[in-house]
Amino acid sequence: MKNPLLAGAAVVILTAALAACGSSDDGNGPGAADALRSAAPGPSVPGPSAAAPTHDTQAGTDTSGTDAAATPTAEGPKVPSAGLTPATGTFTKKEKEYLTDRVPRGMDQAAVLQTGQETCDKLDFLVKADRRIAVGSIVTGEVPDAAPAVAHLCTGHQDLVDEAALGYADGAHTGRELRAGVYRSVSPTAACTWQTEGAAGKVLDQGSSATGRPVRITLPPAARTFTSTGCYAWLPEGDKR
Repeated sequence: MKNPLLAGAAVVILTAALAACGSSDDGNGPGAADALRSAAPGPSVPGPSAAAPTHDTQAGTDTSGTDAAATPTAEGPKVPSAGLTPATGTFTKKEKEYLTDRVPRGMDQAAVLQTGQETCDKLDFLVKADRRIAVGSIVTGEVPDAAPAVAHLCTGHQDLVDEAALGYADGAHTGRELRAGVYRSVSPTAACTWQTEGAAGKVLDQGSSATGRPVRITLPPAARTFTSTGCYAWLPEGDKR
């Protein structure tokens, strides 16, 4: 069910994006990274990070052709596994596993599958250009629903999902979310700032990246809160691939 035209287009766009990256000193400046992510083929169906539209999810309601129908994770009754059959041809075992409990009644099953395939296409594109940006895109949700797509449709990217589970997106992280260690920012902006706090709100470390270049920080075992803004994502420094 893979779209060869989309894959071909991704190759062309990848060449252009790599050229854009070449204008950065290290190929990982915020300008190059933003261009890379915006150039990547994206899912035509919004994932859970998109604003949820107002819609009717009553059983038997055919909402195809509306924004609601374009959301694979929409609430409401789903097509049972036995009812997953494309208009033409057949779904593979892996495709059917991906679609199970993901297709709202009345929605085009092939469209939901295409969303997962496009997620895989975007990861294919990003990992060839910059692996850390690919992982960061999963951490931040910029590549939505990556875990189920990878688990069933592009298992070769499971390492990206596994590493993303150890990273942090911008925002506040507390308690058991925190794992002590050394982390490196991915595609920070010139306004990237961070702060770690211990017990009773005691500031343990804070800083900024006015240059927009990646920086390394250490989350100590005593950290109780870690907050960052404008840094996009943080990944464990242990993986330097």
